Amino acid sequence: MHPKSKIVLVGPCYPYRGGNALFMSHLYEALQGKFEIEFINYKLLYPSLLFPGTTQYDKSDDHYLKVETTRMVNSIGPLSWWKTAQHIKKLNPDLIAIDWWQPFFGPSNRAITSFLRKQFPNKILFITENVISHEARWIDRILTNIGLKHADKFLALSQKVVDDVQLFSGERKIYRSELPVYGWYAANEKVDLTAEKEKLGFKKDDTVLLFFGYVRRYKGLDILMRAFAQLRAKRPDLKLLVAGEFYDKPEYYQEIMTQLNLGNDVKLINQYVPNEELALYFQLSELVVLPYRTGTQSGILNIAYGYHKPVVITDVGGLAEFVEDGKTGVIVPEASPENIATGILKYFQLAANVNFSENVRLRVEQNGFNKIAEVFQEIISES
Repeated sequence: MHPKSKIVLVGPCYPYRGGNALFMSHLYEALQGKFEIEFINYKLLYPSLLFPGTTQYDKSDDHYLKVETTRMVNSIGPLSWWKTAQHIKKLNPDLIAIDWWQPFFGPSNRAITSFLRKQFPNKILFITENVISHEARWIDRILTNIGLKHADKFLALSQKVVDDVQLFSGERKIYRSELPVYGWYAANEKVDLTAEKEKLGFKKDDTVLLFFGYVRRYKGLDILMRAFAQLRAKRPDLKLLVAGEFYDKPEYYQEIMTQLNLGNDVKLINQYVPNEELALYFQLSELVVLPYRTGTQSGILNIAYGYHKPVVITDVGGLAEFVEDGKTGVIVPEASPENIATGILKYFQLAANVNFSENVRLRVEQNGFNKIAEVFQEIISES
């Protein structure tokens, strides 16, 4: 019997919150048992001055998976970069897989891989969730070049990311997978949806649209609000629920609500939603709307799919790769109030004859992440 190949994962995980930590937890679970896995986590992710939210830590009572990790990397601590590399050398892995999603981590990733590249030729993989941040500045391209310099190969999670990586990869190979569908959040069958709607100020028969996740400009909540204002005359039963922590100033969105006289038809919940409350918001909702100005792929889309909820999305980045138009959701052209409003109305017209929920369930079964262990075996075999 051959010994299992050893993989070192480097990236965020619990106790950190957010999509990157959740993705890495799923990756660990998918690879565990098939490979020997060592997980190196951050002991400092973002300095508090650079973090726009209330906390970087997951304060949920319920957790999907508390992965056993070694918290070692300090994103602004050069000594930790050297110590991390020395630790990895002692582990002597067959593959080093580093999560990449933000140019801020360019210097730390460059230093760690600089210490490792001679001892581990062709064994440094960068998993690219994003290549350059959604709200990129000129410095981001420089930091990305710095951070990805010593990558031997890449794993991209959408075709859009493949295209972006090719700007930096040269002749280095790019492998493909997808984000996992985050279906571990079990629906609460005992929840009283009527009572929960009333708590939000909605009525029993209201139809709820959901905007979920961090509120940042590129995600287009302002566009959705203006689209919603157009929809009310045709669908007075519609309500808009916004659940997620505002990284933008909430006053900007509140002013839009006042200008458009949205009143009690829009409910803003400006907080990070803990895991134990997540199911409620998706169960309350008929449709999840992602009116993004830009994007690569979205963990929010995959959470929606985990609850078998259809989506309306804009055709930006790699979002449309994961949506079957007219079957698992509706794809609209670039973000505008008119396009979003049209897409939402189209969904309701189609829903009379299309079982979107069942189509989403079937799409989940075909999720490319289900074969991620096979992809890693191929990567190792070619190292």
